[in-house]
Amino acid sequence: MIPRSLLFAPGDSDRKMEKASASGADLVILDLEDSVAEPRKVIAREAVLAFLNATPDRSKRELWVRINALSSPQGLPDLAGVVAGHPDGIMLPKPDSGADVTLLDNYLSALETAAGLPVGGIKIIPVATETAPSLFALGTYAKASARMTLMTWGAEDIAAVVGASANRDADGKYDPLYELARTLCLAAAANADAAAIDTVYTNFRNPEGLEEECRRVRRAGFQGKIAIHPDQIAIINDAFTPKPEEIAFAKRVVDAFAANPGMGTVGMEGKMIDIPHLKQSKKILAIAERLGVVPA
Repeated sequence: MIPRSLLFAPGDSDRKMEKASASGADLVILDLEDSVAEPRKVIAREAVLAFLNATPDRSKRELWVRINALSSPQGLPDLAGVVAGHPDGIMLPKPDSGADVTLLDNYLSALETAAGLPVGGIKIIPVATETAPSLFALGTYAKASARMTLMTWGAEDIAAVVGASANRDADGKYDPLYELARTLCLAAAANADAAAIDTVYTNFRNPEGLEEECRRVRRAGFQGKIAIHPDQIAIINDAFTPKPEEIAFAKRVVDAFAANPGMGTVGMEGKMIDIPHLKQSKKILAIAERLGVVPA
């Protein structure tokens, strides 16, 4: 499943994890990193494991865990502490390159084996632009791990790294460095055959700004977006759900190629349609089918 919406929930709050789980998000990220203060890290780890064990039915939404960076003292204990709860995936913050994803893959294989879980079942999403070296290494994720089904990027940590006082201008648009990070993440995800997920929109009191940003990044190629507040979920889900006119056009493209087997281009509605259009149309129809949206 490629999620439209991903929602963070602090791992030290049962109430917020329950609320996030019921929010309608396709994927909930139980957070052990930034939203948990250092003195509460162990408490959060135990609470997340308990929540995972108490929520075996993941049919309505997946439960992932953001651990602390593997380079931190908390990273490996986080991993060892939650794998037994069989999270659907692990979010890896602050990797420098694809080598960190490969290392995480190796740790997961050992921990899955120890827990009696199928090896390879827990997926990975790296936050691929949070360190200075990471911006120069986005091409290294292509063969890092078969577990890496998603890739996202972050604008807050890299702003701190370079010493920026803000990462958006007065109109709410990202400054050039962060748009570069977003673009490189999109290209790196395609290179690694992973779905690109856009980062958070931090102003949760500005639904119009969120909606506009969702439309823009979906048009660019992102397939979902991370939320920081439950009120953002409905907007994100709507933005990344194919509309009836998109579905109808995609079906016409697929039908046109089916009626002309072996052709690399076909004429349709006064335009020449080629194989990339066919691939995109099939992707739209697959998403629509998964979401239960009936093609027109």
